[in-house]
Amino acid sequence: MTRRNFNWVQGMGLLTTVFAMSVLIITAGLQWTSVPAYATGRGEERRDARDTRQEGRDQAREQKKECKEADDKSRAECRHEKRETKEEARDTAKDIKRK
Repeated sequence: MTRRNFNWVQGMGLLTTVFAMSVLIITAGLQWTSVPAYATGRGEERRDARDTRQEGRDQAREQKKECKEADDKSRAECRHEKRETKEEARDTAKDIKRK
């Protein structure tokens, strides 16, 4: 092998390495920039679901308070109604997160 051929092979190896590293850096950069958009949308869904559950808790609390004040039902019946209201809110929150 002559000296001239060796320098050419060495230059091609360097060029190939630089090209491969550039491709890796560009690919990593594209993946890194696309993640926050997905994460942000996912975060909004989680916040909406959490707000829905909290609203269900508040509504159930008020409903139980009104039920106890009315004296139409027993404590167990009021508690059962509260539990059903909270379960409905949780189911709605699950539907929000599944979108």
